[in-house]
Amino acid sequence: MQEGPVPGDADRTRRLVLAGSEGAVQRSRDFSRRALASWDWLPAFTGERSAVTDDVLLMVSELVTNACMHAPGGPRELRLSWNGVRLRVEVTDASPVPPRLRPFTDPGRPGGHGLRVVDRLARAWGSLPEGEGKLVWLEVPSPLEPLEPLERAVRPD
Repeated sequence: MQEGPVPGDADRTRRLVLAGSEGAVQRSRDFSRRALASWDWLPAFTGERSAVTDDVLLMVSELVTNACMHAPGGPRELRLSWNGVRLRVEVTDASPVPPRLRPFTDPGRPGGHGLRVVDRLARAWGSLPEGEGKLVWLEVPSPLEPLEPLERAVRPD
């Protein structure tokens, strides 16, 4: 397992290389929690920020779990990219089969609900081919207050 910033964008992108499914969901949640803390999403001082942060961790779990269950070798990599306006979460795996929403099933039965959760909580989500496999992504808007532009103090000469 390797983790850390992506060269050239050290403050805004984090990646976690995963080797197999064992423990991948918990490692991904822990990694995501640390990344969100480094971007000041945590600690969550408001109910809205707390809810969005919890939603992000849940959606990371769902994407990684899907890769564990449906892709040979499990997830390959988790990437988090933060641009100050939106967070993008990406999970890569070795399966070329794109994810699909399953028909509604009995909510009391396990399985088949993960992408429904992502579909409801993410602003957008989808998948793209990547090498022999795919990349599944989602995006959420920032729960942080936008930064006010700094006004320059102009001194008359």
